[in-house]
Amino acid sequence: MKDSGKGPALLRHYNEKRVLAYLRQQKISSRLDISRALALSKNTISLIVDDLLALGYVEEQGVAQTSSIGRPKIHVALKPSAIKAAGIMIERHRLHWMVCDYFSDIIASQTHSLDTSDPQQVLVTIASYCQQLQQEYPELVGIGVGFPGIVEQQADILHVSSHLGWGEVSLQPLLSGSTSAPVAVWNNVKAAALIARQGEISSEDEICFYLRIGEGIGGALLTEHGVYSGGSWTAGEVGHLSVFPDGPLCSCGQHGCLESLISFSAINRQLEQQQPGLSWDNRQSAPEIVNQVMAQAGELLGKALSQIIHLVNPKTLLIDCPYNEHPLFIEHTLAAAKKLTLTFPFSRTHITFVSERLNPAQGLALAMIQRFEQVSLA
Repeated sequence: MKDSGKGPALLRHYNEKRVLAYLRQQKISSRLDISRALALSKNTISLIVDDLLALGYVEEQGVAQTSSIGRPKIHVALKPSAIKAAGIMIERHRLHWMVCDYFSDIIASQTHSLDTSDPQQVLVTIASYCQQLQQEYPELVGIGVGFPGIVEQQADILHVSSHLGWGEVSLQPLLSGSTSAPVAVWNNVKAAALIARQGEISSEDEICFYLRIGEGIGGALLTEHGVYSGGSWTAGEVGHLSVFPDGPLCSCGQHGCLESLISFSAINRQLEQQQPGLSWDNRQSAPEIVNQVMAQAGELLGKALSQIIHLVNPKTLLIDCPYNEHPLFIEHTLAAAKKLTLTFPFSRTHITFVSERLNPAQGLALAMIQRFEQVSLA
C-alpha cells in the first residue's frame, strides 16, 4: 500500500482502507455507489479504485444493468484471494490454525496436538507456525493468535488461563519479528464473536452479547465499536456467574459457577455419573438421561441469561454451544430466562441459538483483516 506519511499521503492511505472495508462488506459495488456511501468525491474514488486495480486487490466485473439514463456503472469487486489473514488458536493440548481470504472464507486449516504445560515452549512452537504460514502464504496481512483466558492486548500479557494452567505470561516474543506480517494476541471467545458480525446474525450497529459453551464458558459484548474488553479485560466472563450457590467447586475457586455446571466437560461428568460410559458423543444410547441433563442445563443457562439481559441489555443474545441441537435445552433455557427476567427487556431481546458453531481461528483471522483496514489520522 502507499506510504503512510503525514498529510495528503496519509489521508489517501486512510481512504484506500475505507474503500477496501466497504467492498469487503458489500462484496460488489461501483465507483459512484462507493463515492456516495463514503461521502468522497467521484474523482477521489476513481483514483483510489485505479490504484487498487493496479495492486491486484480489486477487479472490474462488467457494466451494471440499469434502466436509468446516463453513463453506465461498472461493477467493482474485491479479489478475495489477493489479501489473506491467518488465525492460530491455542487450547489445552491443541493448536489449530486457519488461513482465510478477505471475505473470511477458509482457504486451509489444520489441527495439531500440543503439549501446553510449558508456556515458553508453546510460544516457540507458535512462532514457528507463524513463520511457516508466512512462507506459504506471502499475502498474509496479519496473524492473530488466540488463547483461553484473560489477555491484555495493549501489554501483550496473558494474565490468567485456568484451562492452560498459565499465569502472567508475556506474549511479547510472538510479536517481536517472527514474521514480516503483523501478529496480535486475542482471547479466543472474543475473537469468535467477531464472526457474528460477518453474516446476518447480528448487525454492526446493535449491541450483541455472544456466549460460547465448550470446554469452558466465555462471552463477549459487541458494540458498534467492536468487542468491549472492560476495565480488567474480563468483560463477558459469564462462565463465572453464580447460578447454583451450593453447586460443585469451579476452577476459579468458587462454587456453583455456570462453567462448573454446564461446560462440555461438566455435562460429560454428569452423564457418566448417571450411566457409566455415557457421554455427549454417544448420547443416543440413553435419551431419557440426556433429556434430563439437558433440561437442567437449560434452566441453569436461563438463569445466567436473565442476569446478562438485566445488566447489559443486549439487542441480540447469541448462544453458541454443542447442545443447541437438543430441543429440551433450548426450551428450558428460554422458559427459565423468561421467568426470571423483567417482561419489558426480555420481550425486546432476540435470543438466538446458532446452528453452526463459530470458529475462533476464523475470528482471529478476521481481527487481522480489520486491523489491516484501520489507519489513524491522529
